[in-house]
Amino acid sequence: MRIVLVGQPNCGKSTIFNYLSGYRAITSNFPGTTVKYTLGKLYVDGRECECVDLPGTYSLSSSDAAERETRRFLLEEQVDVIVDVADASLLSRSLELTLELLELEKPMILVLNMVDEAERKGIVIDEGKLSEILAIPVVKTIAYTGQGLTDMVRQALRAWRESIVGRPLPFSRDVEEVVEALKEEVKGRTGGLPARFVALKLLEGDPEFAKSPPLPSAKVESYRRHLEDRHGRPSDVVVSSERHALAMNIYEEVVRVVRSPRLSLRDRLDDWVMHPVWGYAILVAVFFCLFFGVFKVGSFLEEPLLGVFDRISPAVARLAPEGGMLHALIKGGLDGVAGGVGIVLPYLVPFLLALAALEDSGYLPRVAFLLDSFMHRIGLHGKSVVPFLLGYGCSVPAVMATRILESERDRMITAVLATFIPCSARTVIILGLVSYYLGPLYAMGIYILNLAVVGLSGMLMSRIYPEVTPGLILEVPRYHLPSLRSLITKSWYRLKEFITIAWPLLIGGSALLALLQHFGLHRLLNKALTVVTLPLGLPREVGTTLIFGVLRKELSLIMLFEAL
Repeated sequence: MRIVLVGQPNCGKSTIFNYLSGYRAITSNFPGTTVKYTLGKLYVDGRECECVDLPGTYSLSSSDAAERETRRFLLEEQVDVIVDVADASLLSRSLELTLELLELEKPMILVLNMVDEAERKGIVIDEGKLSEILAIPVVKTIAYTGQGLTDMVRQALRAWRESIVGRPLPFSRDVEEVVEALKEEVKGRTGGLPARFVALKLLEGDPEFAKSPPLPSAKVESYRRHLEDRHGRPSDVVVSSERHALAMNIYEEVVRVVRSPRLSLRDRLDDWVMHPVWGYAILVAVFFCLFFGVFKVGSFLEEPLLGVFDRISPAVARLAPEGGMLHALIKGGLDGVAGGVGIVLPYLVPFLLALAALEDSGYLPRVAFLLDSFMHRIGLHGKSVVPFLLGYGCSVPAVMATRILESERDRMITAVLATFIPCSARTVIILGLVSYYLGPLYAMGIYILNLAVVGLSGMLMSRIYPEVTPGLILEVPRYHLPSLRSLITKSWYRLKEFITIAWPLLIGGSALLALLQHFGLHRLLNKALTVVTLPLGLPREVGTTLIFGVLRKELSLIMLFEAL
């Protein structure tokens, strides 16, 4: 059985996915974080099931990449049951997507997530009545605590076994007449797709369906003109308005507001966090505290951990005769292990935990909003901050996240600049090595210089590729108290790359460097590389270590510690 999670951005889909399958996907509040669908495995009643987390989408149109990917998967791939995840506190908006999904005529359940947030706003939802209207199971959940998720899986299994497909709800009479007439015309010509879904997409003028319509284009156009003449608006606007009105009617039937929403502490906090003056002060304070805290924790742990290796290193090195090749290999490998444990992990782990906490709390999208005006100066807009912020964790997801940008030119510039952002591994090496030798102010200076290079490079590339940058439209999610489970899984997902890829390379590189030193070959390499090290003002001894930067940039920095 394949369970497919569908929902609008920031509805908690990826959190549910992680809870169910244990897959260490990145979950955050950024719109479009899940650019491609993600697969995971879970077991239900002893049966292995596949869980798919599709990109967040507001509709099944084809106006952007996320919507196209979601619709393509739902129409072309195996889908045994759809789990429609809706934000319970924004139910009227979420129901518009639900109505579209019902038109696919696939087994389906509706999940009302974040019911705690809805209750905080005084919103009480009658899930029984909603289930009766839609003719599908409806489940209330709180994803970040796991509440209701067991029942959700049980209901998904029931919907699959009993083929509970729900029923598409009719529009107002005059619109429904046109939809039904076109539906009858296309029936049997849709290539296995639901006739009503195809009819609605033709009326909306969807470009994907317009390429090869099941009817002559003139016939389809006559239906659209009939709808437009009757309502005085484009046919796609008529259909979307009908769907919106239907969602609002359902909302009014099933929702009861027990008290008027009051200005909450979170709303007051936003007045400060996104203030044109105080917002920047808070931004500087937050990131200063982040790096200062990481430095303090790292420096507190670094020397004791390195001291342990200093004590055991002579004993391990005695396993082979001193001066021999095996001795050099063992000592070099041990230095690589010590570099990871003593230098990287004390800084990397707290940095990743802090970054995950900022993501899950909902603060980072507000950073994008604040920095929009600055980004315009380098020819981009605030949405480009999203890949940059992800770049502090790893450059790979940062480049992947550029897909949320609408412009090809913005995606290209942002992808190039994202590689300049110090990722978590490089950041902790800067904090670890530079702070160790020169102090935290020098480390912060290098960091600021790096960001200045990003800004200047962006300005230069924007002059080479000039284009009017659109304004920023960004959904700002609510604040959340990050759960410990989410912080640990997200940090482990990012830490795993260092442990499984960078650390083995570090150990192997350290052993190789020790061998080069054992045979005296490092002098020849260092001499040959003086054409690079001399203009940079670096000692000749570091030339060999720069070679390892081709594999991983942070390897060079760690091995400098061993070479000097």
